[in-house]
Amino acid sequence: MDLSGKVLVVTGADGALGQAVAATLSAYGAKLALLSHAALGKAKPQAGAWHYGGIDLSVETAARSAMERVAQDAGRLDGLINVAGGFRWEKISEGTIDGWDAMYKLNLRTAVLSCQAALPYMLRSPSGRIVNVGAMGAQKAAAGMGPYAASKAGVAQLTASLADELKDRGITVNAILPSTLDTPKNRADMPQADFKRWVRLSEAAEVIAFLVSDQASAVTGALIPVAGRV
Repeated sequence: MDLSGKVLVVTGADGALGQAVAATLSAYGAKLALLSHAALGKAKPQAGAWHYGGIDLSVETAARSAMERVAQDAGRLDGLINVAGGFRWEKISEGTIDGWDAMYKLNLRTAVLSCQAALPYMLRSPSGRIVNVGAMGAQKAAAGMGPYAASKAGVAQLTASLADELKDRGITVNAILPSTLDTPKNRADMPQADFKRWVRLSEAAEVIAFLVSDQASAVTGALIPVAGRV
């Protein structure tokens, strides 16, 4: 795939998946704008990319300001990859409504506001691309997964609705639905698991790279399982 010349925004760029996505897209020639909640300097910088730190994408003014800065610095905006998010395991009987609010804010609100903020600039691109990161766990929530699964189900419906809204405006909108990603944190949290069955970060990143490429111009509204062998 050749992504040369495309300016792509990656949110949650300081996380494990965000860093893998950035490395993969950069290898295919994309110009990257990397947005992080953490302050700059806390993550290894991606060479040749624009870096923006300390951004809370759950705040509308912050999201709009960030996308405006990207458009000014890069001169255009061709794609948005919404990686920003989080996970919280909490049983309904033992938790509070705060857990639900936290997952909504981290996983769905950030995606909605990022899309809204990026759209005015992406509509000027001849082939805009939005890729959201959902979760396979949202399709059938197990115990303790309610708040997380509900927020990721919202990401799936955001993807479907926005794809339909933009289908005649030159922008595709898709989502990947990973199972368990092979990250250091997941290994620490589940030390007895068979890590070989999990999805490698590079594998998830390759699917995202395809979805932002010209080869995926006919794909929109897709919710693509990236399940590994789970």
